[in-house]
Amino acid sequence: MSRKLVSLITASLLLAGLVVLGTAQTGSSVSLTGPIVDKACSARFTKASDPQTASAAHTRKCALMENCSKSGYGVFADGKYYEFDEKGNELAKTKIEASKKDSGAKYKVEGSVDGSKLMVKSISEIE
Repeated sequence: MSRKLVSLITASLLLAGLVVLGTAQTGSSVSLTGPIVDKACSARFTKASDPQTASAAHTRKCALMENCSKSGYGVFADGKYYEFDEKGNELAKTKIEASKKDSGAKYKVEGSVDGSKLMVKSISEIE
């Protein structure tokens, strides 16, 4: 009986630790640097061996096409695609339109992670 109780307590503590860890990461401030890519095109870059480098070839023209811009935007950073919230989508489109680069532009995106979305506070082109 005591083994079952110890196992139950251990499992409960482990689960509580994972919940605390997950909660700490959600809402934490982040600063990410990388290319901004529309969600419609992000899937093909995610399959590449180095998604961040592959996504740098994404063109400004493609990102601003109606279907692509309507799908929303995100940034490739640290080998992962971070999907933007609505504010981030608006900021991204404005920054992409203002960029003088046809491809290869890098952006610094600041915000906080909320579940699977990046709640964007600011975006600035850095290259």
